[in-house]
Amino acid sequence: MLAGLCEDDMTASLETLRQMAQRLGATISVLRERVVVEGENGDAAMQKKAAEILVRKVPDDQNTIDLRVAVLGNMDAGKSTLLGVLTQGELDNGRGRARLNLFRHLHEIQSGRTSSISHEILGFNSQGSIVNYQKLQTAEEICENASKLITFIDLAGHQKYLKTTIFGLTGYSPHFAMLVVSANGGVAGTTKEHLGLAMALDVPIFVVVSKIDVTPKHLLQKTIDQLEVILKSPGCKRVPMSVNSEDDALTAASNMTSGNVTPFFTVSNVTGEGLELLSKFLNVLPPSGSIQEREKLMNDPAEFQIDETYQMPSVGSVVGGLLTKGTIREGDRLVIGPTDEGQFIPITVNSIHRNRAPCRIVRTGQGASVALGSSFKATVRKGMMLLSPCIEPQPCLYFQANIYVLFHTTAIHRGFQATVYIGNVRQTATLEAMMAKHSIQTNDNATVIFKFVKQPEHLHVGARLLFRQGITKGIGQVTQLFPLEQTTAHR
Repeated sequence: MLAGLCEDDMTASLETLRQMAQRLGATISVLRERVVVEGENGDAAMQKKAAEILVRKVPDDQNTIDLRVAVLGNMDAGKSTLLGVLTQGELDNGRGRARLNLFRHLHEIQSGRTSSISHEILGFNSQGSIVNYQKLQTAEEICENASKLITFIDLAGHQKYLKTTIFGLTGYSPHFAMLVVSANGGVAGTTKEHLGLAMALDVPIFVVVSKIDVTPKHLLQKTIDQLEVILKSPGCKRVPMSVNSEDDALTAASNMTSGNVTPFFTVSNVTGEGLELLSKFLNVLPPSGSIQEREKLMNDPAEFQIDETYQMPSVGSVVGGLLTKGTIREGDRLVIGPTDEGQFIPITVNSIHRNRAPCRIVRTGQGASVALGSSFKATVRKGMMLLSPCIEPQPCLYFQANIYVLFHTTAIHRGFQATVYIGNVRQTATLEAMMAKHSIQTNDNATVIFKFVKQPEHLHVGARLLFRQGITKGIGQVTQLFPLEQTTAHR
């Protein structure tokens, strides 16, 4: 039960709170205000109000609060168009103009379908206002003016690019997933598959229903009913929440970290309907993980997983990815690997870029590009790691995992091959052994030993894995590693 404050007390309390926040290096903004006690005979001076205040403090060792949001959904659902409207600040013309800046290849522009992983940023300042390319020209300016930065990971919706989508979910470790559903298309195609992948990786989900401007009301309601049935089903066990007001958006954002509530928004990229509520939700969406967990990871030796590799003129080899532990500074000496022979090569960090702007340090949970220098001639591939020299890396060809088969048409036996996704690792592996069972089928569990087909990889016990071969899919967790030296000696 809220007692509320009169106008003078509310003003004084907000001023006190503002002064306290200023001394702590934080900012405050009023999210919502509500009258809880009406004045007698409509006297406004006798009203009592309650207010919800957002106190935002950027950590001392960071420029912004960073969030990563993976964008999922079936092809033609409007994922890239939605991101274009949010990040560019201009509505779409109904023919996909807003998405053109997001495409990376000519064939994507020609077909209108995303086939690669692209990143776009959206900022919010301390007052909750959007900071995007509408008024600013470069990503560096957005980073300078924003206190909170959301990196959208735009993933492919077509079935034939599913391996790219899975790699984006496992390799980039998003904090949240935004599932985009076309209102006139319904829950079709790869939508259910993307939903299942996000749930298998324990990524909290919120849903955006797009194209409501061209969808009849009865068809829109049918799509919403479909979503509610799927989210409430025994396989999902989620509580769908329709966001129709600012209060709903704030309540949904505060409940996202619980994992049970799945808010859904209805938006139009042409008329702009619903976009303000989505922006409000993104502004107050809290980062996952506690400060204590983050500090613990930051004190660990550096581990940087490589998701992209480049060759730049006059710069040399450049690797892009995510720092999962520790910190990396310019001039640090690290090791990179494993190579095809399982070796790790010493390197020196020449320069670092974040959000297309140079920086001197990268911290836990931040994505960056690291230049290795023109003198580095070894072959670099996705799936490698940059590690602190104090870590004793143990690359392995063989590893043990507990797996659960989501779907398989017949039975899985020893010798079965599938593409295995573990973090930034994506490689074909052979099932070499199965404990206490001769075969497993759909909905079966088993403890198995996998062997990578091509080269050893750097893994961690406890890492989540996905495996896929055609329509066969399964999930699991790494339970034991067999380092390369041990398996070679055993032979």
